[in-house]
Amino acid sequence: MTNSSLNEILDSACRSIQDQIGSGKVANYIPALARVDIKKFGASILTLDGESASFGDAHESFSIQSISKVFSLALVLNQIGDKLWERVHHEPSGNAFNSIVQLEMERGIPRNPFINAGALVLSDILLKDRTPETSIQTILNFLHEINGEGRIGIDHEVALSELENAHRNASLVHFMKSCNNIENAVSDVLEVYCNHCSISMSCEELCRSMLFLAKEGFDPISNKKIISPELARRINSIMMLCGHYDASGDFAYRVGLPGKSGVGGGIVVIVPEVGVITVWSPGLNNNGNSLVGTSALEAIAKISNWNIL
Repeated sequence: MTNSSLNEILDSACRSIQDQIGSGKVANYIPALARVDIKKFGASILTLDGESASFGDAHESFSIQSISKVFSLALVLNQIGDKLWERVHHEPSGNAFNSIVQLEMERGIPRNPFINAGALVLSDILLKDRTPETSIQTILNFLHEINGEGRIGIDHEVALSELENAHRNASLVHFMKSCNNIENAVSDVLEVYCNHCSISMSCEELCRSMLFLAKEGFDPISNKKIISPELARRINSIMMLCGHYDASGDFAYRVGLPGKSGVGGGIVVIVPEVGVITVWSPGLNNNGNSLVGTSALEAIAKISNWNIL
């Protein structure tokens, strides 16, 4: 596919949802995110052959929030493999991303690695034989390796804001620790979690960082194997089922592609054997997913006819 045809797809899709920009509600429970301009909108596409297209604020960095859980999941699966599933399941939750009710019912085993409780367990695993600082650096090193961009880092204002308001996440970690599913200090787990959720990237950088998942774990630009084909397929499957919290079914119905959202307003979707699409619009729907971003991805999927079938 040529750059011109990619630009036509992206431009047509994004212009079709312009009247929705500014809709939704920013994540005001994290003060640093509450100050983001709700009218921001960016979108980017990157294909396996290196063709790209961008729209709007695609160059501007934003807090990727739960999208970062994809990277921590890849690292943990590389580290311990299927042993992960003894501590975190891989089923859709059907509940809010920070629900403690389901966690209590299921005796401290999170339903999947993308809800907060599951990602907190991933942070605990990354702490094995590491300090919080070296665990965070491990995630950043992984991103720098696959992206080739050394400037990607933590938005420390957002990280501090999250840590100061992490009461619900702290309760999740304490409960899991009471169930012997957390090995490290609660404060250390929260520090790793809040920092990796506060990684700041642009739509273009996120496309580049996720490209390996569109090619069974192989990055076609750097010619590097990032993870095995089996692990790439598993991550994509979990994104399809669980990547958008209790709205994952609706997202699959509307967009038809595996993806991951974050309360910073970003959404990344993988088009297997084609490439990656990223959108950013800070206004969220009631499920914590970008309202306008979801509409834009639905429009892109419809115009391009990209789907998993």
